[in-house]
Amino acid sequence: MKNNILSICTLLVAMNVFSQNEKTLVTINKEKTTIADFKRIYEKNLDAIDSEEAKDITNNLTLYINYKLKVEEAYTLRFDTLPSYKKEIASYKDQLAAPYLQDTTFITELVKEVYFRTKNEVKAKHILIRTLKDATPQDTLISFNKITTIRNRIINGADFEKVALETSEDTSAQGNAEKGVEGNKGNLGYFSAFNMVAPFEDAAYKTKVGEVSMPFRSKFGYHILKVDNFRAAKGEIEVAHILISNSTKSSKAKINEVYKRLENKETFAKLANAYSDDSGSKAKGGKLNKFGTGRMVKPFEITAFSLENEGDFSKPFKTRFGWHIVKLLKKHPIRSFAEMKQELTAKIKRSSRMQMSENAVINKLKKQYSITEDEESKNILNRKDIRTISKDSLQNNILSINDSNIKQETFVEYLKNRRNKPTYVLFEMFKNQEILAYYKKNLVNTEPEYANVLKEYEDGLLLFELMQQKIWNKSSKDTLGLKTYFSNNKEKYGTKEFKNIKGEVMNDYQNFLEKDWIADLRKKSSIKVSKRQLKKLIKFYDRQ
Repeated sequence: MKNNILSICTLLVAMNVFSQNEKTLVTINKEKTTIADFKRIYEKNLDAIDSEEAKDITNNLTLYINYKLKVEEAYTLRFDTLPSYKKEIASYKDQLAAPYLQDTTFITELVKEVYFRTKNEVKAKHILIRTLKDATPQDTLISFNKITTIRNRIINGADFEKVALETSEDTSAQGNAEKGVEGNKGNLGYFSAFNMVAPFEDAAYKTKVGEVSMPFRSKFGYHILKVDNFRAAKGEIEVAHILISNSTKSSKAKINEVYKRLENKETFAKLANAYSDDSGSKAKGGKLNKFGTGRMVKPFEITAFSLENEGDFSKPFKTRFGWHIVKLLKKHPIRSFAEMKQELTAKIKRSSRMQMSENAVINKLKKQYSITEDEESKNILNRKDIRTISKDSLQNNILSINDSNIKQETFVEYLKNRRNKPTYVLFEMFKNQEILAYYKKNLVNTEPEYANVLKEYEDGLLLFELMQQKIWNKSSKDTLGLKTYFSNNKEKYGTKEFKNIKGEVMNDYQNFLEKDWIADLRKKSSIKVSKRQLKKLIKFYDRQ
């Protein structure tokens, strides 16, 4: 019973606080400011205030009223119609809206997924049937059917590598006999997060070891892949190497000679600088940038990762580039999730995966909004002359998003500088753009924090323009007014000469002009402060 009474009391207090917050504190020329509006501004700056006088509620309310009067004057003078102001606000809106165009839950889960793929790597082979990114539906279907037929052959017992040699349109599968490059038969080796395009990476990590994936599409075309193995990632390593290229018959003898000198304790860096044919690393003692699996040619990677201790160096081995000796400089094991979270989030935001986050937002909005496409108006998509149709013939609505109607003319305007994609693809892109534009436009109605921050920026920018015109420019250009002010207030400056204290006088003159201006604004304005609500507010902060 006691707990119930306490709960009811707590609720009543909360309701009373909420009710008071909605009461009007001050009315300026019919514009009402609630307790909540004032508290939001006051509390936002509270941490930066270091004196009790500056925290005084009545003083802050006076400053707030002065601020609102100035902003109202800026709107009266139509400063909000200035091209420079409009451009600045449009740019700021884009910046401010950016976080709202990201699905934070989606990104959080994506970071966890990417970390798992950083800690674990997959070994796979694939077959590719190239498909243009903007292929017609007919051509897309042909490619899909082709890769499906290939998959069925493998499922029915055909050897994956043999089929890859025969059918894959990834040139690395067949290699290049003329250049002495052996084909990989579709084998890609081990890889982890960010080593492949996102759709390929997704398919590889979602396919079980030994199984063949269903066909999937990337920007290169349609793929199937087979997963051969899955293991904990080896992290990254730093190595130095000495390369003797295959340009001479004596290359093997030369690398063996270098190896003997290393065994005799000669310095690796000096020998790399003297003998290595890798011009990019020899001056650095053969040092290469750190790398993980899947980044180097296979013999180099295998040898480098087989070295156990920092300072160990390998025996000579051969790749298609020539003969190498590798020295292990440092191992970089996979760091913890907490250590990598920020880095992985930044990588995701720079990668194509960020589009997935935006798509997630668009898909949510499509479920929330009432979106209608006018099929009759969409018939213009089939016209070859769509970009040259007169505007008079493009006045029908082609798309509706809630209460917003978009005409054919707007879509055709969108098309004009976009010719690298089919019209039906561009319409889907246009629709998504309009959905996001509608969402951004209505953020002021759906996101209070966004609306508050935007309003503060808009008012602040207007106030800056107004202060520049009314106070700052006047004080710097009105030399006569400045000198007159100095003469009228000589007792304040004592025996100091004007030229020596011009900056100080200008600052005082600005304050004088502003005080005069505020007094004038107050005279011609109607200001009503609720004394009752002001007292309640003062008591509220006195108890804090």
